[in-house]
Amino acid sequence: MNAKKPIDFSRLLTVGEVAHRAGVPVSTIHFYESKGLIASTRNAGNQRRFASVVLRSIAIIKVAQRTGIPLEEIKEALGRYPPGSKLSAVQWRELSSRWRESLDERIRKLTRLRDELDSCIGCGCLSLEECPLRNPLDVLGEEGPGPRILERP
Repeated sequence: MNAKKPIDFSRLLTVGEVAHRAGVPVSTIHFYESKGLIASTRNAGNQRRFASVVLRSIAIIKVAQRTGIPLEEIKEALGRYPPGSKLSAVQWRELSSRWRESLDERIRKLTRLRDELDSCIGCGCLSLEECPLRNPLDVLGEEGPGPRILERP
């Protein structure tokens, strides 16, 4: 009988190991590090090494990205905790509740857009009299640039 060797969670991982275990390309690891989302140390040979807790951070980043949270918001949220720390259940609830408000706002805007596009017959626009998204005579331009109609309360 061969006894399995216990996993040494304190061992530092190479960038390739992190990429493989996180299911992302090495370039993604480098990108996240360049954006300050994760951090590495350097060994005597000046090679990057990561604590295994970085895998949890990458998982959080990927989940947040899938929900449409911008990287800057993710960085700000993770930056409230010590770098490389393993979030407790309380910290995770804190983090997710901050994102909840932002996600609810995105959902509200997307729902409005979906509902208003139901009557859209293709922009070009073939029905300027009926289009809920149009901006006749650019009257909303006085409020500033961008999609003013979609930003209304």
